Amino acid sequence: MGIFLIIFAFTGFSLLCLLSTFSLLILKIYCGKSIKDPSYPPVNGTVFHQLLYFNRLYDYQTEVAKKQPTFRLLGPAQSEIYTTDIRNIEHVLKTKFDKYSKGEYNQDILEDLFGQGIFAVDGDKWRQQRKLASFEFSTRVLRDFSCAVFRTNAAKLVKVVSGFAVAGRVLDMQDMLMRCTLDSIFKVGFGVDLNCLDGSSGEGTEFMKAFDESNALVYWRYVDPFWKLKRISNIGSEASLKKNIKVIDDFVHNLISTKRNLLAMQQDSNEKEDILSRFLLASEKDPDKMDDQYLRDIILNFMIAGKDTSASTLSWFFYLLCKNPLIQEKIEQEVRDVTGALTETLRLYPAVPSDGRCAESDDILPDGYRVKKGDGVYYMAYAMGRMPSIWGENAEEFRPERWLENGIFQPESPFKFIAFHAGPRICLGKDFAYRQMKIVSAALLRFLRFKLTDDTRDVTYRTMFTLHMDGGLHVCAISRKF
Repeated sequence: MGIFLIIFAFTGFSLLCLLSTFSLLILKIYCGKSIKDPSYPPVNGTVFHQLLYFNRLYDYQTEVAKKQPTFRLLGPAQSEIYTTDIRNIEHVLKTKFDKYSKGEYNQDILEDLFGQGIFAVDGDKWRQQRKLASFEFSTRVLRDFSCAVFRTNAAKLVKVVSGFAVAGRVLDMQDMLMRCTLDSIFKVGFGVDLNCLDGSSGEGTEFMKAFDESNALVYWRYVDPFWKLKRISNIGSEASLKKNIKVIDDFVHNLISTKRNLLAMQQDSNEKEDILSRFLLASEKDPDKMDDQYLRDIILNFMIAGKDTSASTLSWFFYLLCKNPLIQEKIEQEVRDVTGALTETLRLYPAVPSDGRCAESDDILPDGYRVKKGDGVYYMAYAMGRMPSIWGENAEEFRPERWLENGIFQPESPFKFIAFHAGPRICLGKDFAYRQMKIVSAALLRFLRFKLTDDTRDVTYRTMFTLHMDGGLHVCAISRKF
């Protein structure tokens, strides 16, 4: 055992030395160019410094942003600019929308998991998917169908959690919510009863785990300078990612094949309520562009939007209610307050904690800082929710009433409350997500109360694209007496 510890320590030390040397080299390259130029954002290190803070990355970004609302990290080829300035965010996401894209750097990192899906592409492919999705999300058929599915699965969730309450057993609330929302998105999105919540679908559970692991492993690429070498060599995190991607691909391609066969047998049926069926019908008009691989990418992009946004937000919502039992009781008595509480949860724990774009040409941000062509410009939703300059001195407090005026919900500018993105790429599923979260939270709070198994332990996040809790949310559920 001792020899393995020595090897591990030596390897870790060597890697740290290599990264330090690499960081110094980057600084040396930039010295004399723009590193000391006040017209560019102040430098706070290199992109590889994020490795040192990876497990608490968003809190590290928050600490820096409180001192420097716009700062940059230096990379081998370009800078990464981070901002919490609302003016900059509107500039990048709306005013100069056509001058900023996902960029080749981001697409290269994302492609293995998200492929050519809506979150990873620009141009015609993005517009095509956006147009189809925009139409689907606006239809009454989808709205009515989704509400029925959400109510059915919320009732199933209440039954499962009530079983834990009666038995006096601890449950992982995040896991339950992930299963519930996955069942819902598969039914609404793909017309499939996955049955993850009741545990009867081994394939569904395996798929969910593979997808969540892939989410984290792909995000790791942003701070791993050797990920391409590891992918070629099929070692370490990239070997794990390859295995998980195969599980995902096998599952999704089987789903597409099954769905095609079902549609072929239901040609005369008008009951094509799910999104995949509608995309499959659209693909028949243009089979060369919308092949099975393209449909696979569309499915995974819709899935992360439908499952992770709702499940992660609901998990943090119940965590905050456990930390604030008086608010929990108030919401149970006055269900209309749930919108404010859910929005306040998203302010503090946004489903996507950080996102950004790539500059297609040199630019000047509204705060006066310059951006070079190829630089990434990232807005930090997690940090923004904690900025006193944006939300006041009580910014870090959970206060649902900040969204209510005379008991009526008052929305904020999407560039200030950035949880659902903003501009032309604003989240199409915002209302869809709120419907699901309201139905699930109201059903659970109607019949149950929740408390943490350990009030002294602060729940933390796992650093990945979406803000999952690290280690789950372990709670005790208590049945309400009527």
